[in-house]
Amino acid sequence: MRWKRVCRPALLIAALFLAAGAGRAADPARTLLDQPAPQFVRSDLDGLRVDLSAYRGKVVLLNFWAGWCAPCLTEMPRFNAWQREFGTQKLQVLGVSMDEVEDADAVRTLRRKLGVDYPILMGDAALGKLYGGILGVPVSFLIDRQGVIRARFQGETGLAAMEKRIRTLLAQP
Repeated sequence: MRWKRVCRPALLIAALFLAAGAGRAADPARTLLDQPAPQFVRSDLDGLRVDLSAYRGKVVLLNFWAGWCAPCLTEMPRFNAWQREFGTQKLQVLGVSMDEVEDADAVRTLRRKLGVDYPILMGDAALGKLYGGILGVPVSFLIDRQGVIRARFQGETGLAAMEKRIRTLLAQP
């Protein structure tokens, strides 16, 4: 009986402490802001090597998407237009399809249908985890010329706001 009088309050205090801390737990995706972008090396749909570190000196729009996602398919032609318009100012768009790897042929077909000419690679849970856990798409990250994540956009995003951030980053040395 005595242990109950001693342990019960201690357990209550521990539970309250854990509950208070749970509300303040860091959102992994948010903690990426203003941090170096997680490094990866993958092959794109054409078998070419995509090394994120090779894009230092460029502003990178890293877009996680899927073929079944209507907002993703709406964004892609705009991203393609930005690649054409701002590529000479050192913008690089990289697409990461979160479709199953077995669907790579379907992703290639979709890329041709949409006329996308920026690199697209197949993503997976491990790559998604590096970027805070990609649980829904679309999710896009803007990475500055030094390789630091400066913005994160999730879900249907106002493309005008995203373009404004791109222009701001491109104007910086």
